Amino acid sequence: MSSNIQISAAQLSRLVGMSDAPVIVDVRTEEDFAADPRLLPASQRRGHADAAAWAGAYAGRKVVVCCQRGLKLSEGAAAWLRHEGVEAETLVGGFEAWREAGLPLVDTSKLPPRDGAGRSVWVTRARPKIDRIACPWLIRRFVDPDAVFLFVTASEVGAVAERFGAIPFDIDGVFWSHRGERCSFDTMIEEFGLATPALDRLAAIVRAADTARLEDVPQAAGFLAASLGLSRMYRDDLAQLDAGMLLYDAFYRWCRDATEETHNWPSVPAGAEKRP
Repeated sequence: MSSNIQISAAQLSRLVGMSDAPVIVDVRTEEDFAADPRLLPASQRRGHADAAAWAGAYAGRKVVVCCQRGLKLSEGAAAWLRHEGVEAETLVGGFEAWREAGLPLVDTSKLPPRDGAGRSVWVTRARPKIDRIACPWLIRRFVDPDAVFLFVTASEVGAVAERFGAIPFDIDGVFWSHRGERCSFDTMIEEFGLATPALDRLAAIVRAADTARLEDVPQAAGFLAASLGLSRMYRDDLAQLDAGMLLYDAFYRWCRDATEETHNWPSVPAGAEKRP
């Protein structure tokens, strides 16, 4: 395997959800896609036959190309991308390898329509705190990196959704919202098919902070404090969202990689005697 032009499912899974994750381009045939119409997280569908036409759109970005088995379609599309100066790799084993590894696949039947620029558009209440930052983070990291979020007066969310073709979330009476004791973040993880140990652990923190059950999860109180602090630091909701993305990135990495790590600064190294 040539490391500079191929990447394994295990390696790619470590990059998905990161702020600097590569763009994943799915070039499966229509027949293969119809047989399993799910997508790798945050991936985009493109036709392999016109790769020469769209390759230049990814200038300056890292790309991983996925076809059914990681053979001719992804190899050819990735080669066109590299011809355009794009850093492109193919997924070894393709979609089948990812699926067989039991890695998350997004249910495309739940994906919202896109606007003329190819973006999903969402709307919720202004002055976001917990869930209304968590959901945009999840969408941008695992569903649609280019998603647009509109923050409006609470009473106008429904009307804005209707007039501007946006998807309402985290308000009463809509699909993408709380369900029983579970919050909107839980709903999105479940409906999109994104459940993983790391996201489930993060969801527990978000749920406890968002529903004032801080005793449920030790990290919830600190998470709430940081979220409320951000809301006081920023008057602009979009600026707060940008700052909040970093907070969620950090907590996600802790949930995935660092839950067993501790930190201490003993005044005396182990085994050393105190000086009089």
